[in-house]
Amino acid sequence: MIVAAAMQEDVDAIGLSILSGAHMTLFPDVIELLKERGLDDVALFGGGIIPQEDVAELKRLGLKEIFTPGATAQEIVRWVHDNIRPRLA
Repeated sequence: MIVAAAMQEDVDAIGLSILSGAHMTLFPDVIELLKERGLDDVALFGGGIIPQEDVAELKRLGLKEIFTPGATAQEIVRWVHDNIRPRLA
């Protein structure tokens, strides 16, 4: 549903917050679905309760940034402003 909505709305980025501990399943699944649908230029970033040992692996898989507990909304907005560019149609 996330990828279908991203495709329909022609988004430049997707931000997901995962607090359930399923980050090593959900993030890779979304990355794979984006690739399958030709949307690998959509930036995926996220946050939640994510152990440091998983951060490097998620970035290796294609997650652009990860915000852990304590990150402020201002930090996240600044990162989006500095790093997300409109996709070319």
